Amino acid sequence: MGLFDSLAKQALGGIFGGGSKQGDMLTSLMNQAGGLGGLMQQFQQAGLGETFASWVSADKNLPVQPDQLEAALGSQAVQDLAAKLGFDAKMVLPLMSQFLPQIIDRLTPNGVIDDTHPSTEKLQEVLSGVMKSGLGGLFGGRS
Repeated sequence: MGLFDSLAKQALGGIFGGGSKQGDMLTSLMNQAGGLGGLMQQFQQAGLGETFASWVSADKNLPVQPDQLEAALGSQAVQDLAAKLGFDAKMVLPLMSQFLPQIIDRLTPNGVIDDTHPSTEKLQEVLSGVMKSGLGGLFGGRS
């Protein structure tokens, strides 16, 4: 594992909870959005419904740009998340834009949203899998 890979995993762990509280930030993000269904609606309202649908489906994950992600999640939600972590939103958004598609992809292995409110344990499991896979799935496709 390279240095960049290690740093990205550490940052991802920090953004979504890291350590013994791994998944807390992801849980918070999901709860604030109203679960996966609510998150999907936010992306649809931002004109990114096709992008979100690609993460759920068995097809290739379409990319999302940091500014698109901010538009979908809301700048206040991103600022709140960044503040809780002690990070700048300009750092959080690029990482989230790379990893959120993989997280949603793994939460919907059957190509549909079966569980709109995944448990914290499920979110931790998915996040761990994304972190273990490293940056391999970062540049397109499914992990």
